[in-house]
Amino acid sequence: MQLDDHAEELASDLGVDKQEVKADLENLIEYSVPVDEAKQSLRRKYGDTQSGETPTVSSIDEIDPDDGTVNLTARVLTVGTREIHYDGETQVIREGTIADESGKIGYTAWDDFGFEAGDTVTVGNGSVREFRDKPEINIGDSSTVTIKDESLEVPYRVGGDRSLTELSVGDSGRVIEVVVEEVETRTISGRDGETTIKSGVIADETGRLPFTDWAARPEMTTGATLRLEDVYVREFRGVPEISLSKFTTVTELNKPIEPQSDRTRLTIQEAVKTGGVYDIEIVGNIVDIQDGSGLIERCPECNRIVQNGRCRTHGDVDGVDDLRVKAVIDDGTGAATVVLDKEQTAEIYGGGIDAARQAARDAMDQSVVREKIGEEIIGREYRVSGHLSVDEYGARIEATEFVEADGNVAQQAEELLTGVES
Repeated sequence: MQLDDHAEELASDLGVDKQEVKADLENLIEYSVPVDEAKQSLRRKYGDTQSGETPTVSSIDEIDPDDGTVNLTARVLTVGTREIHYDGETQVIREGTIADESGKIGYTAWDDFGFEAGDTVTVGNGSVREFRDKPEINIGDSSTVTIKDESLEVPYRVGGDRSLTELSVGDSGRVIEVVVEEVETRTISGRDGETTIKSGVIADETGRLPFTDWAARPEMTTGATLRLEDVYVREFRGVPEISLSKFTTVTELNKPIEPQSDRTRLTIQEAVKTGGVYDIEIVGNIVDIQDGSGLIERCPECNRIVQNGRCRTHGDVDGVDDLRVKAVIDDGTGAATVVLDKEQTAEIYGGGIDAARQAARDAMDQSVVREKIGEEIIGREYRVSGHLSVDEYGARIEATEFVEADGNVAQQAEELLTGVES
């Protein structure tokens, strides 16, 4: 059924102008509202009273994205506040998680209904949509929220207090206690012009994560120990990042926070399951060097790789020489691509860009640089530290440290093969 057909059906049922309802329908679908949910929303907008009674679900685990709208009673686990841009305007939303005895579900409230974490609420006419492959409740203009006197007992933690390793992309309303390890102030160009922000790295006893403070607060200084309330976790370059909005409360702590001295060591399999992790350590054998390693050329405009003098974005360009390694590391549980920058590559190669350029000229073949690097590292075991991201092409580690591992290589190679065969 095409959009025009849906609009025709609504216009006929509601007795309104087809073009008007079609424009409303297109606007909702543009913002990823499912067609059926968009149609129900427009029926409510235009006063349709024949579309049926909203079903009341007895438990959250019954909710399905195809339900359209539901009534339910649940305990509010977390509440976060942030600004988004919707339909050309700035909109403040509240979002988090609600739960009952059967399960939990995310929600987005488009108005401030006055509930807080710990409250038990009955949501009337909540709209169900699919978000990140899971159902989520939208609480909007046509919804009602009643705060109940009796508290619903649920088998989940109430409130947003978490350690850094407990955070996941999409979490909102989180509360963390951290020490600021690195911070820089910079000016960026945004939707509303130039904005001053702070970014860097924060840590607690369990791990480290990057952060961006969009309000550039003076409290965010190196060495400060802080309680950050109502932060949002977004994905940036494939790993979780803490986002401090104007709604975030920052409080100085009168206690030390001792970050762990060692990086978290994971197998590749464990790291991939996280979907993206910051500042980890992997130990494995280098089994291959991929194309695009050694002496390469980058576009002077966008820094992308240039092949045969041509950039995919800017066409024919005079490439800028650079050094890079894309190595495949295998630890017996899985494999990942390790990316080494110019300085790390030069250390392995035994010379910088000038030396690599001269070797390529002498051999009249750029691949000699990659071949020499392969001779140095393939078959050896390395300890790799860095940030792992996962996409449709697999796992990728942007290495901050690449060091040959200590130990009996022959014995570890035998153990690796045994693990693969089993």
